[in-house]
Amino acid sequence: MAEASRIFHSTLFPTLSLQLSKPCYNSHVYPSLSLKKAPRPVQCSVSTSETKSTSSNATQEVPWGCDIDSLENAEALQKWLSDSGLPPQKMAIDKVAVGERGLVALKNVRKGEKLLFVPPSLFITADSEWSSPEAGQVLKQYSVPDWPLLATYLISEASAQKSSRWCNYISALPRQPYSLLYWTRAELDRYLEASQIRQRAIERVTDVIGTYNDLRLRIFSKYPDIFPEEVFNMETFRWSFGILFSRLVRLPSMDGKVALVPWADMLNHSCEVETFLDYDKSSQGVVFTTDRAYQPGEQVFISYGKKSNGELLLSYGFVPKEGTNPSDLVELPLSLKKSDRCYKEKLEALKKHGLSASQCYPIQITGWPLELMAYAYLAVSHPSMSKQFDEASGSMDLDVTSPKQLNRRVFLKQLAVDLCTSERRILFRAEYILRRRLRDMRSGELRALRIFDGLRNIFK
Repeated sequence: MAEASRIFHSTLFPTLSLQLSKPCYNSHVYPSLSLKKAPRPVQCSVSTSETKSTSSNATQEVPWGCDIDSLENAEALQKWLSDSGLPPQKMAIDKVAVGERGLVALKNVRKGEKLLFVPPSLFITADSEWSSPEAGQVLKQYSVPDWPLLATYLISEASAQKSSRWCNYISALPRQPYSLLYWTRAELDRYLEASQIRQRAIERVTDVIGTYNDLRLRIFSKYPDIFPEEVFNMETFRWSFGILFSRLVRLPSMDGKVALVPWADMLNHSCEVETFLDYDKSSQGVVFTTDRAYQPGEQVFISYGKKSNGELLLSYGFVPKEGTNPSDLVELPLSLKKSDRCYKEKLEALKKHGLSASQCYPIQITGWPLELMAYAYLAVSHPSMSKQFDEASGSMDLDVTSPKQLNRRVFLKQLAVDLCTSERRILFRAEYILRRRLRDMRSGELRALRIFDGLRNIFK
């Protein structure tokens, strides 16, 4: 944010020597959920009416897993992990103040110490062995991408119950993950009306419903004995995608491979730490390196990435306490007006740098990127400056209370209030800075006029 905060110490409008390029800031990108079967691709589409009717129905819990704050299956999970190759741990699952349940230190943990060491044999990936080999063969025959394949795999293994090697892990997963996938369309429209995350949530729900419908029409309906509807339905897919969005990790040291990593996924997020999960080739396991010390009984945290409060709510179902997330931001949409006399010239200048007539830029409580100001400067430039449009070349690189103590509507409303409060705080701060700048500019102009009038009176 050094580049973004620098704008507070410069003039209101940047010079035209700034380079225009694509905006660049932290954003979590999720893969397309479309499917394909050679040679004809299966599109991930669904009608608006179908989406609304599906999302408006009351959701039902799946018959596996446990309550999100339950420890009933924790001991069985830890024993199974130890028997399956997980080395002795300095942490244990327990109820915690942040995140319902998490991993707490059993012993003193030093800063810079490596923890976990989960071996690859305990990863769930697209290459994992199926309890129902026929189901795996069918999905691979249709070249189903990793995310839908993993969603189907989770349901298949969960329905296999004790015959699945993942039985103890799935039993410890939340029966209903905190996820916007469980919000109805009416709840999204009502509680997130003031937030841009609402549209992204609607798109995600639509993608998940469309993916399920594609699987059902192209695969499940052709193999009803392997994929019975009482097991592979919209509710079970809502659950499995909720698990994937909140728990699937990408491992940079394994060429970006995505995996569910049992035990590691019990770690909660903190905005105050920067350590993250990755595969350690020397120890041949998933580890993280602590960036602070922990005392026995303290909850141990990792970072889920530099995400805004909206992104954290979208995928993980929580909003950090106001003012604690340095990565929080609001996206500000900017666009050229078609009524602008120089619309074509300005659009041409933007296109030369890979930009379009409409762009979104991040605003944080600490400021905004200089690239946003360059775009805005171009957008409001007077037609007399049209010859300088091409000179605009340069760098526009570009705790909540436990829901068990509240009814669902109050809980969702509180999450929405927390998100909208943090976004409004950012926007009010930006407005305050701009108003102060404008006031300073005007007072400077008045001082100049007074000096000019004084000199004119002297010469009179």
